[in-house]
Amino acid sequence: MFLPRRGDSSMTLRLPGVEPTMKQLLNLTQLCCFPKMRIPVRCLQVRLCCNSTSSVLSARERRGASDQFKTQISSGPSFHDFIRASTSNKATALDIEVEYKHEYLSADLELGNSQKVYFETYGCQMNVNDTDIAWSILQRNGYQRTEHLNEADVVLLVTCSIRETAEQTIWNRLQELTAMKNKRRRSRTPMKIGILGCMAERLKTAILEREKLVDILAGPDAYRDLPRLLTVAEGGQQASNVLLSLEETYADVMPVHHSPQGYSAFVSIMRGCDNMCSYCIVPFTRGSERSRPASSILEEVRILSDQGVKEVTLLGQNVNSYRDTSKEQFCGAIPTKLSRGFKTVYRPKLGGMRFSDLLDGVSQVDPNMRIRFTSPHPKDFPDEVLHLIAERENICKQIHLPAQSGSSQVLKAMRRGYTRESYLELVRNIKNIIQGVSLSSDFISGFCGETEEDHQQTLSLIREVGYNIGFLFAYSMRKKTHAFHNLKDDVPADVKQRRLEECIAVFRQEAARVNATLIGSTQLVLVEGESKRSAKELRGRADSNMRVIFPREDVAVHPASESSCESNTAAINVGDYVLVKIMSATSQSLRGHAVCHKLPLKSSKYDEHLPSQPRLPHDLDRHC
Repeated sequence: MFLPRRGDSSMTLRLPGVEPTMKQLLNLTQLCCFPKMRIPVRCLQVRLCCNSTSSVLSARERRGASDQFKTQISSGPSFHDFIRASTSNKATALDIEVEYKHEYLSADLELGNSQKVYFETYGCQMNVNDTDIAWSILQRNGYQRTEHLNEADVVLLVTCSIRETAEQTIWNRLQELTAMKNKRRRSRTPMKIGILGCMAERLKTAILEREKLVDILAGPDAYRDLPRLLTVAEGGQQASNVLLSLEETYADVMPVHHSPQGYSAFVSIMRGCDNMCSYCIVPFTRGSERSRPASSILEEVRILSDQGVKEVTLLGQNVNSYRDTSKEQFCGAIPTKLSRGFKTVYRPKLGGMRFSDLLDGVSQVDPNMRIRFTSPHPKDFPDEVLHLIAERENICKQIHLPAQSGSSQVLKAMRRGYTRESYLELVRNIKNIIQGVSLSSDFISGFCGETEEDHQQTLSLIREVGYNIGFLFAYSMRKKTHAFHNLKDDVPADVKQRRLEECIAVFRQEAARVNATLIGSTQLVLVEGESKRSAKELRGRADSNMRVIFPREDVAVHPASESSCESNTAAINVGDYVLVKIMSATSQSLRGHAVCHKLPLKSSKYDEHLPSQPRLPHDLDRHC
């Protein structure tokens, strides 16, 4: 077994049959006997020598064994798990490839034994995907999933730390669950409560110590360890693993997508972030950027296509900075291309399969599967990505372009790597290449040092760009961030709130104006279910990601021939693609009536049979 030191590519192996030196025994004894010293695993170097010729392992083997060993040591294995008795068998290099087991826990104990798990997911789409990954791991270990909280043996909250309000929601929920747990303890098997995700990593000590509200804690890179953590919790102890990884992408874990309709799915392509924006906690809760091998992503998309999934969203903290270096042919000296006028806080990255190449491959898996991606960074939109989006029918003509502020001064304090002028130049370039593109954005009101003039510049940027969807928030300081250590949160709370409300008001005005241009157009809509207000109406999402409401009624399927508009009619079901002619619009949604069921995207034979109408921005009759 071995344990590499962070940043050290060399390592020495200890083979069975070879006794350690006294110095090594002393080091290991100190580790096992003084847990309160909290020696970081990544800083510990164990060098065990052998008399035989040293064996060389591949990088993949070293990474795999290292991850397994870190999982084992984080739970406190006994001394005998480090130093094993001598055996008469001679070891070879192949003997090292044995998968590590938790020998201090019986394998049977790690089985779920049909215990029921209830998930609650908070925050972004990445957390939804993380829930699917965690459930996939638990399902393989004998757990069952329930949608009813009162049936649950285990309750797992997949959490978000991006804002203070998100964390406060979790604290309040933990109080409610703990009260439920205390009542249940008198009548049946006690319920276990766990915190997963970003909040687990950021507030690990506070969560474990605050009123003993949770039984297990697992960070974003520790979901593989959930069966062991739950086993330890069964013994009445709190169990925690919040180690961040430089390599974990869960590439070999096929998420169990839990959408009841099964029409759409999230596919994580990379994890972590290197941008180090001064306000953002993500690099500290999710770690540095690492990308899944393209082959595993394409295989997952193929499986989803075979399962009948109609829409896939590629996910990442900085999704368009994807860079696969898993194969030698991808590696080279060509630096990463950025949007013109943008820069990074880190040195240029060299080589790797880029996002445009992956997006190209994913879009070709199934031409009738719609492709989205989020959340991108504006710096990672070179022209080749934009041209690919414009050319491929099944890649949505909608781009999320987080601005965060309209002031160059505030953007500099945020360490965003661009100015107002370079952002607007990118917007013009996107609109020029992708005709009828829809834009959405993020904005933060009241960042450190923001003046009233800075705020007015943000309002003017919103008016100038014309977004149709937005996510706007008041700034909340997060510990560990650059802003926490170097800037002053000097905008009063009431001023933040006023500026936020003004941003929202302007945003809605502009969204209503942009959406009004869609009246009369035909939008391709993926049906998601009944309207929340009436069972007589259906709702779905257009290519622009706007919500579309239309009456539930039978509509045409396909024309009988190229020269005839006569066709059969059929009911519209969840998961269907239909063409909807837009009759009215607000800042929040579009309304219209269904024209027909969708024909394959690669076919355009039905164009001539649609009612004559002007081609407006977002006009999607080309999808017929």
